Amino acid sequence: MAVTIKDVARAAGVSPSTVSRALTTPQLLLPETRDRVQRAVQELGYHPNRAARGLITGRTGNIGLIVPDLTNPFFPGVVKGVQERAHEAEYSVFLADTDEHAAAEADLVRALGKQVDGIVLCSPRMSEAEIRAVAGETPIVMLNRRVGRIPSVTIDIGEAIRQAVAHLVALGHRSVGYVAGPRNSWSNKERLRALRAAAAGAGVELREIATVAPKFAGGVAVADVVLAAGVTAVVAYNDLVALGLLNRFAARGVAVPADVSVVGFDDILFAEMVSPALTTLALPQEPTGRAGVELLLDLLEDPDRAGSARRELSAQLMVRGSTGPARTA
Repeated sequence: MAVTIKDVARAAGVSPSTVSRALTTPQLLLPETRDRVQRAVQELGYHPNRAARGLITGRTGNIGLIVPDLTNPFFPGVVKGVQERAHEAEYSVFLADTDEHAAAEADLVRALGKQVDGIVLCSPRMSEAEIRAVAGETPIVMLNRRVGRIPSVTIDIGEAIRQAVAHLVALGHRSVGYVAGPRNSWSNKERLRALRAAAAGAGVELREIATVAPKFAGGVAVADVVLAAGVTAVVAYNDLVALGLLNRFAARGVAVPADVSVVGFDDILFAEMVSPALTTLALPQEPTGRAGVELLLDLLEDPDRAGSARRELSAQLMVRGSTGPARTA
């Protein structure tokens, strides 16, 4: 038969209510009482009933995770990090995909918020006003976005972009294009801002070529426009767009990197599998997911203390075969 809370109470010599407090609010008990209960829990192999514990704590034991596009290979790494950290904290994860529809995000947050204790919102496309509104209804931590005092995990791309531009300059490139992602993407704005600053500092002409969907097809569709722009190197919003560029360039007989160099963002699994392998800015995927859950756990534990917490991780330039010396003619 399963071990009950009464069995633990009997073994520890305390009341069942004391056992409940030891498991939910241990800081309210004397250390010796808390330790006695914990020893009894371990010796008897007691596992609290989540539903019953939820009635006591008001918690569901679930957290939500909302991503903009699960088909993008960047996000499964984030999901893995979220799930691993949540599992360590004995939380289950409810996952939702907005398919890059900003209008669906607020509805998803509100619907999911009724079933979870808090939500990790990854690369949200909502406006700042919409984010502030839903954050007032449900505990939220954002990944790849900053809005006011809402807890967030972001990636510092400034130094990696400076290194990427310096890498291209060393190869003789003086005219670099940028293929942008969604206009309502905070990450896209940050990448463009950092690219402008790095290009200006290095004396490089940065040409903003087009805005595309952050998918493989987006890169294929814009490749001819990139070639018509006459740049010797192009930076893509993400690796999927960069891989689309490589695909179309190959179809047209354009050699990479002899005719044009290509740089991506993210360092997804496929970046090393293509030929030539893709030079890219590697973003920490699993660590970002883990950090998001840690901030959410802090927020649930103490909303006042953790309400404005931020963590910033670092990107890294990965030089591979898709970048080379600029063409001379």
